[in-house]
Amino acid sequence: MKRRTLLLSGLGAAGALIVGWSALPPRSRLGDASALPRVEGEIALNGWIKIAADGTALLVMPRCEMGQGVHTALAMLVAEELELPLRRVRLLEAGQDSLYGNVAAFLATLPLHPRDTEPGRTTMTVRVAHWMVSKVARELGISATGGSSSVADAWEPLRLAAATARAQLVAAAVKAWQVAATELAVHDGMVRHRDGRQAHFGELALPASTASPGAVHLKDPSRWTLIGRAEPRVDVPAKSDGSARFGIDVRPAGLLYATVRHAPALGGGVGRIDADAVLKMPGVLRVVRLPAYAGGTPAVAVVATSSWHALRAADALDVQWLPRPGGALDSRSAMFALEQAARAAADSGAGTVFHRRGDADSGGPAPATRIEAMYSAPYLAHATMEPMNCTARIAGGRVELWAPTQVPSLARALAAQVAGVPEEAVTLHVPYLGGGFGRRLDIDYVGQAVRVAQETAGAPVQLLWSREEDMTHDFYRPAGAALLRGTLDARGRVASLVIASAGDAIMPRSFERTLPAFAGPLDLPDKTTSEGLFDLAYDVPHQRMAHVATHIGIPVGSWRSVGHSHNAFFSEGFIDELAHAARQDPLAFRLAMLDDMPRHAAVLRLAAQKAGWGAPLPAGRARGVALHESFGSIVAQVMEVSLSGDGPRVHRVVCAIDCGVAVNPGIVAQQMESSIVFGLGAALHGRIDIEDGVVKQRSFPDYPLLTLAATPHIETHVLTSTRAPGGVGEPGLPPVAPALANALFALTGRRLRELPLRPVATAGL
Repeated sequence: MKRRTLLLSGLGAAGALIVGWSALPPRSRLGDASALPRVEGEIALNGWIKIAADGTALLVMPRCEMGQGVHTALAMLVAEELELPLRRVRLLEAGQDSLYGNVAAFLATLPLHPRDTEPGRTTMTVRVAHWMVSKVARELGISATGGSSSVADAWEPLRLAAATARAQLVAAAVKAWQVAATELAVHDGMVRHRDGRQAHFGELALPASTASPGAVHLKDPSRWTLIGRAEPRVDVPAKSDGSARFGIDVRPAGLLYATVRHAPALGGGVGRIDADAVLKMPGVLRVVRLPAYAGGTPAVAVVATSSWHALRAADALDVQWLPRPGGALDSRSAMFALEQAARAAADSGAGTVFHRRGDADSGGPAPATRIEAMYSAPYLAHATMEPMNCTARIAGGRVELWAPTQVPSLARALAAQVAGVPEEAVTLHVPYLGGGFGRRLDIDYVGQAVRVAQETAGAPVQLLWSREEDMTHDFYRPAGAALLRGTLDARGRVASLVIASAGDAIMPRSFERTLPAFAGPLDLPDKTTSEGLFDLAYDVPHQRMAHVATHIGIPVGSWRSVGHSHNAFFSEGFIDELAHAARQDPLAFRLAMLDDMPRHAAVLRLAAQKAGWGAPLPAGRARGVALHESFGSIVAQVMEVSLSGDGPRVHRVVCAIDCGVAVNPGIVAQQMESSIVFGLGAALHGRIDIEDGVVKQRSFPDYPLLTLAATPHIETHVLTSTRAPGGVGEPGLPPVAPALANALFALTGRRLRELPLRPVATAGL
């Protein structure tokens, strides 16, 4: 179907899509069937869907599977509208086409504030910056898996593509059998006439490819048979029997192996290299000097006949490492600077104001109570189970890559740049990702692999980082600090709230190092720095939320839930402080500020009800609550904790979520569990310390994750909704730290305002 021949109207969660053949908006995302590669036995009906000869549907998949279940969820959308069993939807890796770009679409639809219907809620400066970034991303057609956006972004175009394909198949049967469309039904991959004639999709695909579908209607939700059901994930069988292929499982013929040693100091360099000794070691083939790619650190690579030989040689390599030109970085001084910046911004009104309402500085009428608190959070590593890796082969003027990346389009572009070939000469395969969490939005390791492949005479080479290199050369979750000031009126209600935060901005630094459109410094306001602070759902008459974007120099990147990951700890911890100062129950205090936000109130009430809020607990236990909205979904958690000689023990977490339509409730529950486990590990243990420019934490012994024995009982309750889907991969994480901190306060009477909580919570008890 030609992009200019389709008219869409009435696009909604349960509405009809009227498809005409005269005027297609250029922004349509249905796509052109002719853009897909031609394969014998496969007929493309649009840019997303092919039909195989046996009637199987082939879905072009532009999103990466890193454990979040996206391959299952998107296949369910197609199977639902095609009236096809889920097992008969197969996936095809997406090629290089702007049709599959989703970054701009996500940025354009992300709400700036939950009450954005009120004028002035989000400042014009932020709106303009938001629009500019969206425009650049749209022009570049970036395809990314991140921001909990995959299902939300695909909800309309994929259902449209499948519904249109179904209509084309019906139209083909109408023409072949000379019957009315109303006499036909589609079920189980078959088009059937009431007189008994039938044909499967494969038999109708060729005539369907040129058929006009006429009016296309999405299925009414009352007729859904897949959406809303906890269908088994399509990736489970392969991951169970060991046949699933991750990046480090790639084994092309003649494969060589490489590993890297980076300059130990962040921002440092490589000086003299004495490779004579290691080149005499068994299996070692060559040593390659690597510049910094895509914002990474200069390094030296060792190529060998096995990964073991490469790792041993890298450890023995004699290299003169150079210091950072601007001086060594230090996380302790960075945190002090952030706290000073936050306090100065609160006092002077400096920084980018993301949100204002009323007169927050005066606080309105004379307050009965004033409260002030400084909160802080450290740098964090991603610590994915699969370290950074990429396999590359350069031969005949072409590059072939096997890269576990969240940004295939950017990885392909960097590979072309490093190899000196056009992007069309780069073939990219994206295997399963052994964890992403935002780390694989960066592509430094891809550039390294391509550069090493230039030295291997056409043989493929697999570059694999050691765990220590992965931990000490990450793009870290930024450290952050926030000074929060609130006032209560005589009735104990919040009259004013001022939040001044400080920390490095993620998106400008990410764009500078990965997007060719940004050749120099970019300092537009980045709303991820203040998300979770400026967009609170609570009704407070006087508010001002500002952020000071610092330039510490420590490499920072997106970490699961981005700014929400620590800002929710700041905001929900302080809301609990206000409730205590007002001598009110934390749950009732929050609900009183949500009278006009029924979705948020419903989520909070459900979590509290299921957790037995207010019911007696065994001696030595207490509950804490937190509520937070992120990525279009609202999550509330109630945490039940105790203290022992080993520190806090979380016994139970009750989680409630409104994520719009839950395409697969089973996956939603899995992602809430994943987020809670990930978030508890960070809240109790997570921190990255940098001294003299060197990261002190090197592996899991000094950067521990939550153990199975310490994992609490987790139960998830999904609210029924007719809204379009929100995200689920990240929204379960932000409430974790504040719910835990608030429970520990209820238990001990001590307010914890610094992450991680474990060292502070046990001191002196």
